[in-house]
Amino acid sequence: MHETYDIIIVGSGAAGLFSALTFDEKYKILVVTKDTPEQSDSFLAQGGIATLLDREDYEAYYEDTMKAGHYKNNPEAVKIMIESSQEIIQDLVDFGVKFAHDEKGMTYTREGGHSKFRILYHDDITGNEITGKLLKQASIQNHIHIKMSTRMIDIIEENNRVQGIIVDHHGKRQAIYSKIVILATGGIGGLFAQSTNYPHLTGDALAISLKHHIELENINYIQIHPTTLYSKKPGRRFLISESVRGEGAILLNPDGKRFCDELQPRDIVTENIRKEQEKFHTDHVYLSLTHMPKQEIIKRFPNIYQRCLEEGYAMEKDPVPITPAQHYFMGGIKVDMNSQTNKDCLYAIGETSCNGVHGQNRLASNSLLESLVFAKRAAQHIQTYIDDLTISTPDVNISEKSYEEIEKEYKNLVLEEIKRKDRDFYDKWCKHENKH
Repeated sequence: MHETYDIIIVGSGAAGLFSALTFDEKYKILVVTKDTPEQSDSFLAQGGIATLLDREDYEAYYEDTMKAGHYKNNPEAVKIMIESSQEIIQDLVDFGVKFAHDEKGMTYTREGGHSKFRILYHDDITGNEITGKLLKQASIQNHIHIKMSTRMIDIIEENNRVQGIIVDHHGKRQAIYSKIVILATGGIGGLFAQSTNYPHLTGDALAISLKHHIELENINYIQIHPTTLYSKKPGRRFLISESVRGEGAILLNPDGKRFCDELQPRDIVTENIRKEQEKFHTDHVYLSLTHMPKQEIIKRFPNIYQRCLEEGYAMEKDPVPITPAQHYFMGGIKVDMNSQTNKDCLYAIGETSCNGVHGQNRLASNSLLESLVFAKRAAQHIQTYIDDLTISTPDVNISEKSYEEIEKEYKNLVLEEIKRKDRDFYDKWCKHENKH
């Protein structure tokens, strides 16, 4: 007996969960996740989620997004994202998300590249608040089934139509069939030694796309975040949110001198830090928030303050050592404005997709918003025709390679494609990574 669903969503981050919750309850939905749902980069987002303040803010928000992306953004995608933002915020509030507020209403912060304070936040763990509430809602829905520790190793395709996925669950492999597959597999940080991402996010969906001739877009558009907590310990880098600089933190070189405008877009700040590191022959510089009183720092950035303290730095008196690390993937699987790929019945949403909204460099706090806007659009579009589809269960050949062999092959596929597209970026950031 074949295991079948109406919709399979690969990935349990904000995009995958929000899409699942948008569908009508009559559809049987499977969400598969490589680890546990909480081991998603969406849970790690610190700064916040940007939103349109009012109609008068539209031109400024549009220009901020385009400028950060070096005007290589898709203007239609930017327009859709901004115009949908207030609706998405209301959806989140309806799901129980709590944003910071005072007696006048919600309060806003500002981050690098934004000309106005338009970012909603929850302490310094906004992603945890949003994704946690979405997961809570999805977990109590009878029509949504979440399968953990389940790795997609291939898709099932016949006559240009995707009809399911092949998964590995603790070494047991099987084909799972569906009318629709949505890829929401997140970023590619697991390909890098220094990344803010969880290490199991290795771009599997991109490698599978390369195998099946699914179009990719701008695979070399990879964002390096300028400020992660410097540590010689192995593992995921701890991000120090852009909102810290938005609240006045400054960057200092080893001589204690300020060396750049901290509120420029991320790629520019990153390049300034790299130049300073080369100048001083060091692998880190410093971020100082010493102008802010201790209690104010703890109130605004409790999680960041505690983590820095664990590393031996009291932010009210100590400049914190920081270094750039891979953070976000602006490229991905090419999709249209409904998140549809060039394969029938296959969609991609969130960080693994590319609709062009971010251009060459993402504006701070647009990631959660973009993920949710286009996840909802995907679900809405699918519902216009899914009832006319039938589930097909073609026979499939399931690879007998070990998962380790498949993972190594997929990592190399993606890294080689990045090298082919952008040798300069590869040599600067990836060359030492291609050792898998």
